[in-house]
Amino acid sequence: MDATPPQWAPEHEVGPELARRLAAGRWPEFRDAPMEPLAAGWDNTVFTARGTWVFRFPRRSIAVPLAEREIAALPVLAPRLPLPVPVPEYVAEGGSPEYPWPFWGARLVPGRELAESGLPEAGRERAAAGAGRFLRALHDPALLAEPDLPALPRDPMRRGDAASRAGRARAELDELARAGLWEPDPAAAALLERAHGAPPLGATAVCHGDLHVRHLLVDGEGAAAGVIDWGDLCAADPAIDLSLAYGGFSGTSRAAFLAAYGRSPSPEQELAARVLALFVSAVLARYAAAEGNGPLLAESLAGIGRATAP
Repeated sequence: MDATPPQWAPEHEVGPELARRLAAGRWPEFRDAPMEPLAAGWDNTVFTARGTWVFRFPRRSIAVPLAEREIAALPVLAPRLPLPVPVPEYVAEGGSPEYPWPFWGARLVPGRELAESGLPEAGRERAAAGAGRFLRALHDPALLAEPDLPALPRDPMRRGDAASRAGRARAELDELARAGLWEPDPAAAALLERAHGAPPLGATAVCHGDLHVRHLLVDGEGAAAGVIDWGDLCAADPAIDLSLAYGGFSGTSRAAFLAAYGRSPSPEQELAARVLALFVSAVLARYAAAEGNGPLLAESLAGIGRATAP
């Protein structure tokens, strides 16, 4: 039996009591504030305090520089964006014997992950339009030249490289098929074949870097309510964020997204965005299956289909 831990296995697991002690040790106002688990992902464990604050603790060493990037960049970006994003107000540099890494707290951005919202395919127009308007502001070329913005890495994960990403997407889909979670689809194979030999895209905009159905929040009316998890913030081609249009939306909802965004992606950008959407959806599906997260699994498998849909 393969005992290899999954990629997302934590190196430091922070539980509610440790989270409370770490926060209270720096900020006495949280001494009597229980930490309630909110979410856990590949890179961070997240808690709420008093229903108002969110504290984010890296789970893996690879996430430490990502947390530092959020601390430096989010206060600069937040006033320039049309949807709420977390803004670190409580910042700990790390160094505790119980937990060696930096962590931070921000005011809670209300909403539910699109992945957990239960919004039907035909009822996503408001969320899509809000996401499109948000990315129009984020991708404004002037923002990349903002003097207060810290230096951003240039597409460090090569998400704008469709040819490279296609190979990884194919491997993830093969794993899903072997596990009996997904039936191989000729449309997916054709999309990945189209990416063969595609040149990498440049770095022309500020990009969220990992924008998918877990990182777009929606409210009870189905409207976009916020964007979270900014550790992969980078300079890249807008296509890497536009992958949300293809992994999270289809039909009239995708049309609403692109209309609100205000410009159509080039054929090269659309190809890169679709390939990335396919890859991300497959990775999320495998993660959801391993963690027993049924809603995320269903949403992610639907995302695979959306990525190839007209």
